[in-house]
Amino acid sequence: MRRPPPDRAASPAAAAAVDQLTPALARRLFAEYLGSALLAAVVIGSGIAAAQLSPHDVGLELLENAAATAAGLFALILMVGPVSGAHLNPVVSFVDAAFGGISWRDAVAYLPAQVTGCISGAVLANVMFARSAVTLSTHHRATGAHFVSEVTATAGLLLVIFALARTGRSATAPAAVGAYIGAAYWFTSSTSFANPAITVGRMFSNSFAGIAPSSAPAFIAAQLVGGILAVAVIRVLYPSLGPVAAARVVLPHPEGVPTEEVP
Repeated sequence: MRRPPPDRAASPAAAAAVDQLTPALARRLFAEYLGSALLAAVVIGSGIAAAQLSPHDVGLELLENAAATAAGLFALILMVGPVSGAHLNPVVSFVDAAFGGISWRDAVAYLPAQVTGCISGAVLANVMFARSAVTLSTHHRATGAHFVSEVTATAGLLLVIFALARTGRSATAPAAVGAYIGAAYWFTSSTSFANPAITVGRMFSNSFAGIAPSSAPAFIAAQLVGGILAVAVIRVLYPSLGPVAAARVVLPHPEGVPTEEVP
């Protein structure tokens, strides 16, 4: 029977193979920038559209925003995943580096691409709806409940992603990640930002999906806590998770990463 490889044992060879087969860093950075920009445009643009189409009905606005985000995330992971893995999120990148899926150098390089991408996407969304290109949000969100929500949303997202990678089901990640984020819009009071880059980007749109700059640090801190918590839980659930499986996050991007058969 074929099972996911016990990749800790083969980690040196696996890591070398991943390094050789992964697309050039510049191309991956562009993919992360583009995917992050389009993600921010989807989140913010659909929020603006929802507020215009369903004024004074916050529940319907949230439903429209969540549905567009879930569907958009599904498509964007499919689009840039084969190039960069479609992290689109610094916490995903740094947790992936912790498990050896990418180097720490690459994770650090992904960070500015993701953040600038999300800011660009916010500007694009504002312009598409005939607003000023940059409008700082006045939507204050920082409360204790929001902090707990962001810890929970971020940890849950990482558990979904790395569980799929470890069990050889990364092909289902676009649907699973989109579904999780769409659901987390509703089961968290923060509407599940779960991403420091998108948190920064959403500061630049005074709209339904925006967040006031004064609230952003608390959200980012909560997301980092969620990332640390997720690493601990993943190590308990999947103690053999190593570079081969982690290289499949979020969507497999190196061609021909080695796998093994075990009885």
